[in-house]
Amino acid sequence: MSRLAAGITTTALVSLTASGCMTVHGELEVVPSATKAEAAQALQDFLTAYNKADKAFDPALDQGRVTGALGAINQAGLKSRHITDPGGNKDHQELKLDDAKFAIPKKAGWPRYFVADTDSNRDTDGGKTDTRWLLVFVQDGLKQPWKVAYLSILAPSQVPVFKTDKDGWAEPLAPADAALAVAPKDLSGNYTSYLRDGKPADFVAGTHTSEWRATRKQNANVPGIVTQYVDQAMTDGAFQPLGLRTKDGSGLVFFASKHFEQQTAGPNVRLPFTADVKALTTGKLTNKLTKERMSNEVALVPAKGAGDQKVAILGRLQGLTSGKAS
Repeated sequence: MSRLAAGITTTALVSLTASGCMTVHGELEVVPSATKAEAAQALQDFLTAYNKADKAFDPALDQGRVTGALGAINQAGLKSRHITDPGGNKDHQELKLDDAKFAIPKKAGWPRYFVADTDSNRDTDGGKTDTRWLLVFVQDGLKQPWKVAYLSILAPSQVPVFKTDKDGWAEPLAPADAALAVAPKDLSGNYTSYLRDGKPADFVAGTHTSEWRATRKQNANVPGIVTQYVDQAMTDGAFQPLGLRTKDGSGLVFFASKHFEQQTAGPNVRLPFTADVKALTTGKLTNKLTKERMSNEVALVPAKGAGDQKVAILGRLQGLTSGKAS
């Protein structure tokens, strides 16, 4: 995980020809975001680019296949490793993603997107615990490449059954979806607010919510070092939330957030400054170090009126993207 952290249609116009024939172009039509064959090809194209980049520790080799939160994490991780290991990745192992199941929504306009639910060869305990890798592929316009914006690594039991129509196409979630307890566009803001002061209390207690807040509180003041945290919502452009309706009416939403951690050392105290952090840091370290991290989360949001209305953060992938020393 740390290494990794290391158009189907034409233009949006309706034209009436002189002969009276009307042509309806794609951005006004509700159509599948991709065919299954196109989705499978997008997955293979990502894998090819990712493995080349990972082997060489060269971010340029897969920058055309990643975007958004995952792109920021991936590109910064490769940049760091390129500096610390300029000869490339001597321990490179080809990433394989098999048993792919595609949830492809029908929608109008851009971006198009779909979710690939896959089985990887990167289970960290030698395969004793199975995991599923969910990748969200995004296409921003006609003839633009498919890029991965989000990656979530979940237990098979955490992957919900998506709602589909009679033809097997999934249902996308609107940013302001009124059928959910929390609209996708509000998730990042609610989450970063919760991390800051515990409100709104819309989240199920767990690793990425209450336990993370407790860890931060514990680390805020240790002998000789004070740590401050600032969290920033990310909702625009390549960082917009994307999601699909589940069979029970809930929503699986992928969203992003940015996190700053500033450490200040007291007199005669030296801050930890590892090679991977140093590679992404500007300035000269004396007694203050600010780290910027990008995070992508996946949340299960209940339908409005169902259960206790609390959002469950199922997974979080986070990586250092830059640092500033002074």
